[in-house]
Amino acid sequence: MSGGLHARVLNDLGLSIVSGGISPESAILAEQLEERYGVSRSVVREAVRVLQSLGMVSSIKRVGIRVQPMSQWSLYDPLVIRWRLEQAENGRQMRSLTELRSAIEPRAAQLAASHASDEAAGELLALAARMRAVGRSGDLELFLELDIRFHSLVLAASGNEMFARLDRVIAEVLTGRTNRGLMPSSPHDEALQLHVDVADAIQGKRPADALASMERIMRRTSEEVEPIWVDEPRIFLD
Repeated sequence: MSGGLHARVLNDLGLSIVSGGISPESAILAEQLEERYGVSRSVVREAVRVLQSLGMVSSIKRVGIRVQPMSQWSLYDPLVIRWRLEQAENGRQMRSLTELRSAIEPRAAQLAASHASDEAAGELLALAARMRAVGRSGDLELFLELDIRFHSLVLAASGNEMFARLDRVIAEVLTGRTNRGLMPSSPHDEALQLHVDVADAIQGKRPADALASMERIMRRTSEEVEPIWVDEPRIFLD
């Protein structure tokens, strides 16, 4: 029970902070949170501990729990990404994530074409083929699972451990896009073929082709999602 309560309090506080419902520099007392959620001090303390680890709040003696500005948040943490994507006004977060993917994933595919093991390359081809079959069937839940695995494996196969650790970021943005109804009801044939092209180029040790095909995937992704961030101001951290 306490675990469920902790998750509920943590999720609600996280959403409130990223939405601006609790503004930066606001101070909250633990007692207020206990009363607000009807939970014990230990549940509040555990939720606050997680938020502190994410840089979202600080605990100040005799002042309370103070909300930190976005410049202090762990913006790459999957929880922070999930909360930001769950906001109705999530265009700026989706734009930032899409631009991040566009900068990293083509390069990761290029490196994978030079360094991927035969086993990884074979798995990518199998995943791409299955994605094409599942995508045409309209099973978006299974397609999402395969899509996450495909892009995570490309990052890992690059041989760059920093790229590989972005797998959870990619998983959150792909999941958020699907959950927010930003995916076509059935993935386009061109997008499905491009995943096959990336895998084929990686297996064939053709870095330039892998780079170009992944760039086309990301260009298509940007075009599909761009309407939600049109006219949204960019984010400049202090």
